[in-house]
Amino acid sequence: MNDTAILLVGHGSRNRDGNAEILHFAAQWRDRHPAWRIETCFIEHAEVLLDAGLDQAARGARRVLVIPFILNAAGHVKMELPAAIEAARARHPGVSFACARHLGMGREILKVLQGQLDRLMQALAMPDPQTTGVILLGRGSSDAGANGELAKMARWLFEDNDFELVDLAFTGVTWPRLESVVQRHARLGMTQLAIVPVYLFTGVLMERIKAQVARLRGQYPQIAFALGTHFGFDKGVFELLDGKAAGLELPEGGLLECDGCKYRQAAEAEHLHDHSHTHVMHHDHGHHHHGHDHPAHA
Repeated sequence: MNDTAILLVGHGSRNRDGNAEILHFAAQWRDRHPAWRIETCFIEHAEVLLDAGLDQAARGARRVLVIPFILNAAGHVKMELPAAIEAARARHPGVSFACARHLGMGREILKVLQGQLDRLMQALAMPDPQTTGVILLGRGSSDAGANGELAKMARWLFEDNDFELVDLAFTGVTWPRLESVVQRHARLGMTQLAIVPVYLFTGVLMERIKAQVARLRGQYPQIAFALGTHFGFDKGVFELLDGKAAGLELPEGGLLECDGCKYRQAAEAEHLHDHSHTHVMHHDHGHHHHGHDHPAHA
């Protein structure tokens, strides 16, 4: 890895603490791998943005491995990042640029979310899961695929546990929002709620979530709420990045799924790409589990 630079690309937050946490994460990751050269940049809301980060990583390197330090692939990862890498290739013809997939919603992140949920159950003094609702709370995207990834996590958690309800909610852009999901759980008789924010680091939205839950506690005094926190420093996240840096998940040619994609290129050429605000339909289904009927769940 001596001639390779790893560029960790964060989303960026208006909250400086969130960006500082990513820089702190990068410092901890360097401590784990002192021989690696690890650089950082952000897509927005930061001093070092994509172009500057790519240029910085290219200096003195023969190869740059870009790792999107982002949970879900929406417009930033599918469009802006590949375009920035393409421009960097033109600026640095002697450097090879490869882009790993974003963190994604796979078994590694599921394990992290399960750990969060286990801690919340302990905070609630291990109540009956049949009267405890679980809400995965994501950022929300205009990309239906990104929202669908969170729905997959909700389903996997439901399959692996004994909870009556595992739902999802979003802090913005799409629906349902936290307040309406809490209202639904209250109507269905849940007496405890475990809320798991699906966020790597702190930021404006994490602060907003804390304020929302404080208000909900007042609205629903009969419900015991347990709110999780961001999980970017979980050892599972470090291990997931270790695998990406070692090239374990690089597709053939080292391309991100939309890096060099003919559809992306055609869309850019005709300026037709539109991240429309897709409303995801939610259907309630009955489910038989552990010998009794479950209400609707994600």
